[in-house]
Amino acid sequence: MIIIGFSNRTSKILPKLLCKNFKHVAIIVPTADTATMMHFVKYNQIVPIIIKLRDIKILEKFGWEFLILPRKYKDIPPHPRALTCVQFAKHAIGLKNIWIQTPWQLYKKLKAI
Repeated sequence: MIIIGFSNRTSKILPKLLCKNFKHVAIIVPTADTATMMHFVKYNQIVPIIIKLRDIKILEKFGWEFLILPRKYKDIPPHPRALTCVQFAKHAIGLKNIWIQTPWQLYKKLKAI
């Protein structure tokens, strides 16, 4: 199982201008008692953040929305050509659609699946 989190807050200027509803995407890989959030910071820099499952409830209170994908995933290597968090998320879930470039488009696509 993999959890994809969508946030409507960011500190970057371009997503604030270009993105519609959601402005950031993060991948969460749950383990037995904790989870690892793969946070895309910038090109070729992905920071793993160890969170507990109760932290997901706290993030929901701050405007995050989560989608659970029931597929099995192994270790997610950083994608060497990922320029945005959306490209990293698409690589992590195996989605190869070049027309999806914003978090809102990714959210609508995953919601339809």
